[in-house]
Amino acid sequence: MPGARGVAAPLMVSSLLLHLAGAGLPAGCLRVSDILSCSDLGLEQAPTWLPVTTATLDFNHNRLVRLEEDSFAGLPNLVTLRVAHNRLSSLAPGAFRNMSGLRHLDLSSNHLYKVDNHYFQELVGMEELLLFNNHIARVESNALIGLRGLRKAYLSHNRLTDFPFFSIQEHNHPFLVTLDLSSNRILKLPLEDISALPPSVQGGLFLHNNSLICECAMYGLFRTWEQKGFVSVCDYRADHTCLLYGEPRAAVQFLQHSRFFENCTVKALSLIGETVSSLQVYTGDSVLLECPSSLKGHQLTYQWVSPHQEYIVPPGNSNAMRMYGNGSLEIAAARVEDSGVYWCMVQDHRQSRNQTHEVNVTVVDRHHEVEPFNTGFTTLLGCVVSLVLVLVYLYLTPCRCWCRKPPPPPPATPSPAYECSGQPSILVPTPPATTEGPGRKVSNSKHVVFLEPIKEAQNGRLREAAMSDHARPHAPRGDSASFFSDSTSIVP
Repeated sequence: MPGARGVAAPLMVSSLLLHLAGAGLPAGCLRVSDILSCSDLGLEQAPTWLPVTTATLDFNHNRLVRLEEDSFAGLPNLVTLRVAHNRLSSLAPGAFRNMSGLRHLDLSSNHLYKVDNHYFQELVGMEELLLFNNHIARVESNALIGLRGLRKAYLSHNRLTDFPFFSIQEHNHPFLVTLDLSSNRILKLPLEDISALPPSVQGGLFLHNNSLICECAMYGLFRTWEQKGFVSVCDYRADHTCLLYGEPRAAVQFLQHSRFFENCTVKALSLIGETVSSLQVYTGDSVLLECPSSLKGHQLTYQWVSPHQEYIVPPGNSNAMRMYGNGSLEIAAARVEDSGVYWCMVQDHRQSRNQTHEVNVTVVDRHHEVEPFNTGFTTLLGCVVSLVLVLVYLYLTPCRCWCRKPPPPPPATPSPAYECSGQPSILVPTPPATTEGPGRKVSNSKHVVFLEPIKEAQNGRLREAAMSDHARPHAPRGDSASFFSDSTSIVP
């Protein structure tokens, strides 16, 4: 039939072209449109020929040991490359040559030991870099500088002891919002370099589950991030630990047990260079927050970040908050929910400089302001009152025995002891108590249960019938320690 032949001819041609297009690929590779998957095939090296139209390439779960020079040079349209779960220990110079359009690179779960300067020099358009679950012990100072479009970098579950934070300043990485360094071996943090990072980077800097040594400056940094509501701290409070005196067996969850740092809070804020001012206002009042800066010029731009992580730029977000050209922020009618830390940043784009300023605003209800409660003074006052009551009880309580003469004894019997003896009073540190059970006395204050030994004996032994269950000793119980295990990297 002529019609049938006309339909079959294009199908045969397309099938032939598809066969020729995949003729150079390893057996088992799947190709759908611009997606090519050669995962879990036991490959020990990348194929020498790949379809030029490939945009997504998947080599996960193979046995690749090294990426050679120009391994993907013939793929100008490649956007996503996945080489996770292989045996890569190094990347040859020029392995990503002619791949400026690559946006997502996954090298996780390999055997990489360091990140050299030449690894990613050609990837100027890189947005997401996955390097977690390797053996990386060092990141060279210039390894990430060329990645100006980088938004997210994941290096958790490695062996890093430090990181070049100075190389990811805002003028080098203006779009960086996530840097995951959790579950490494970092001992100390370069606080000056970290505090110089823009808040967008600090808010996405994950440092939990490291080997940090406890110190005041470190504690103050994380407490400040917690007050700002940074997700990197608030979502992983229990996983932020530090080592007291550097002892590995003395790990402390410092965001949950802050008693070890009670004398550090004020000192820490000054060490990390925080300039936080405090302001208390009443509900309904108008508040004007200034944004002071030493930067001068007409190229300055201002922006505020509210406690709810809301960005505010001129002229403001609503009638409730107005922003002026000089950087001042006005809260028209303050509400209780407006309380928190307001952060202002001044940027000089010409010189690539910026400065920050913070204001801690506390909005108090005018009719329900709570007076501060001084616990130490109250405790001291309670002790003094208790002492006065004890003295009054000892020396001013009238005794009927001393105020009246006892009746004479009967003449026919020997003189017994008087009704009230002259024995000295025994001072008991607790008020008279009622007995609820053998050996258990409860004070009148109802706050403390006092236990006293049972004095009754039977044939030289304590009476077993009088022993209550709660009077017997119990074995101490220890709290089980919690340990965070990030089996998967945090990839929003």
